[in-house]
Amino acid sequence: MGKRYSPYYTGEAERILTKAVLQQTNPAKNISKSGIRFRVSCPVAYSLMAGFMTSPIAVPQSPDTASVLGLPLHRMGDYSGWLTQQLKDGRGVHVVTLNAEMAMLAEHNADLAAVIRGAELVIPDGAGVVLCLRVRGMPVQRCPGIELAEALLQHLGQGNTPQSVFFYGGAPGVSDAAAQAWRQRLPELAIAGIQHGYLSPDEQADLEKTLEQQQPALVLVGLGVPRQEFWIRDHRHLCPNSIWIGVGGSFDIWSGTKDRAPGWLRNNHLEWLYRLYQEPWRWKRMLALPKFAWKALRYADR
Repeated sequence: MGKRYSPYYTGEAERILTKAVLQQTNPAKNISKSGIRFRVSCPVAYSLMAGFMTSPIAVPQSPDTASVLGLPLHRMGDYSGWLTQQLKDGRGVHVVTLNAEMAMLAEHNADLAAVIRGAELVIPDGAGVVLCLRVRGMPVQRCPGIELAEALLQHLGQGNTPQSVFFYGGAPGVSDAAAQAWRQRLPELAIAGIQHGYLSPDEQADLEKTLEQQQPALVLVGLGVPRQEFWIRDHRHLCPNSIWIGVGGSFDIWSGTKDRAPGWLRNNHLEWLYRLYQEPWRWKRMLALPKFAWKALRYADR
């Protein structure tokens, strides 16, 4: 067997296989000290492996951390695959969708910078972040937060998991429409709850109780930056084993309230221009983009 296998199998198969491999005396064995991978030539272990599985199980890679204006950004080839594994393992994750606007805001907001640095996964949501790293010789594929959330919803909606999702945020009626759209698309998607983002103190308390009782595997929070990041920081203890993602205006897109930029604009890193067309009041916030580009170029020269 010339391939490498992971020892991370589940249940009885893992116990028996690991014991068999560790007890073999064949000199061809090659077990790493870390236990992360091994090559098996022992016939007994091979038989056990063949009996319990038909193909190797790949362990998702750990994130490689880069820096964007002093903020962490995690690079990997398959963000959704890594998060799916965290869902299966019940590991809590705060996902931050980093873009140029957020990076510039964090320069003047120490609390936001601290939240970003404390997140388990920071993805390259914006084109500016991607270009910043490419200039420094660190290519990375853009991963829009809305697409990552959609991939996780697709996973939960396959019907082979009891895990659920909670939609929180947006204007009244928007999160309901977004959830309904997903119900129609994925009838087997388990939705733990839906709540808009304009709550009274009493309604907020009820929301917290619901989250604590339901323990959804995925919590999508659409409150806008930086409010959603702070809200996740302050409430993720209610569902410590969940994946929390600040999804910004994704509920508007899913509900049909707004349209996402056409593919050719997204593929050419111009989605921000379409958002400006839809929301011209954002022009002041868009001034952060040239400032970010200038700082990124200066940062690359260090």
